[in-house]
Amino acid sequence: MTDATPPQHVVVVGASLAGLRAVQTAREVGYGGRLTLIGDEPHLPYDRPPLSKEYLADGPLTTAHEFPETLDLTGKLGVEVRTDTRAESLDTAKRIVTTGRGDAIHYDALLIATGVRARRLPGTAHLEGVHVLRNLDDAKSIRDALDARARVVVIGAGFIGAEVASAAVKRGLEPVVLEAAATPLVRAVGSAGGTGLGRMHARNGVDLRCGVAVSEVVGERRVEGVRLVDGSEVPADLVVVGIGADPATDWLENSGLCIDNGVVCDETLRAGDSIWAAGDVTRWTNPLFDAKMRLEHWTNAGEQGVHAMENLLHPDEASPYQHVPYFWSDWYGQRIQFAGLPMGEPHVVSGDWDSDDLVALYRDGDRLIGALSVNRRGDIMKYRVQISRRGTWNAALAFAEKRTAAAANA
Repeated sequence: MTDATPPQHVVVVGASLAGLRAVQTAREVGYGGRLTLIGDEPHLPYDRPPLSKEYLADGPLTTAHEFPETLDLTGKLGVEVRTDTRAESLDTAKRIVTTGRGDAIHYDALLIATGVRARRLPGTAHLEGVHVLRNLDDAKSIRDALDARARVVVIGAGFIGAEVASAAVKRGLEPVVLEAAATPLVRAVGSAGGTGLGRMHARNGVDLRCGVAVSEVVGERRVEGVRLVDGSEVPADLVVVGIGADPATDWLENSGLCIDNGVVCDETLRAGDSIWAAGDVTRWTNPLFDAKMRLEHWTNAGEQGVHAMENLLHPDEASPYQHVPYFWSDWYGQRIQFAGLPMGEPHVVSGDWDSDDLVALYRDGDRLIGALSVNRRGDIMKYRVQISRRGTWNAALAFAEKRTAAAANA
């Protein structure tokens, strides 16, 4: 197969958002060849953000996490879907993906979208009541514990941990959140941003403890508490671990691909000969910032899945993937949004850290590089556009003044 010859068989490994968007795109642009989608979960592709937001907080089982499009995969789209199938290895010379079921699946072109795996606390695998929140089954187990009025301890004050704490508060529970760093979310929003957002926990009655280290999770068969390095113990029936995730690249160890904090790609998302990547597992050169990036964001996964498949089908016309990072999180009924990069410390241009109305901007020299908002949904996308156009800091401040004046006169 040459770059000008359409691949007869496209295999997508990873059946989450990026993989789903990739196979949809293939059909939308007229690809009529064979499409295979491989996923290690028993479920068809589903939407992950509602799991830590609506799904846990609402109590009763909802269908907010379901993609209606998944019903079209095997029928209308003609995709061969292999669920509950884990990719074990990749032979790039023979173009074969070997699965845990012993299948050897040949491809003409491959798209890797295996995402990440949540980090777990060592020594807790035998304990009931200790969970990460990555997939639908994790969410079901955590929701059952919340329904049972569990004593909740969250380890890690990142966005997932904050959303779990928020869901627990909505249920009338009193979670304790433990964070090893002195300030939460420093890498995501900077020190001042993390301190400011962290105050939201206190305003909602949550016991956030920063600068504390966990010694062990206590219990024989079921979790009973969390012991800290200082010897104190926090009682718990439910422990949710939110300490980050690692790219799911173990199956690629002997593939010959470049693996370094993800599958390393060029600016077009190409990882190797007829191999492309998309989603959380992908580390690519973002030409908009001239930097290597790996993003664990919903928006990026969807957009990258589309772009990678378009390039895979027409590699001779492959275009760079430019993207302004964007994510959102819901805490205690408030919408937090961020666009761009959190370089330096934020400059508040509207509201303040002690209110539920805020816009803060980040700069890189004379360039607007990032924007953080709380409950200012109309503002954040306008700043995202400015960042995509390499807008100046002064122009961003002038725009902020206009927005503030307009809000005051509304």
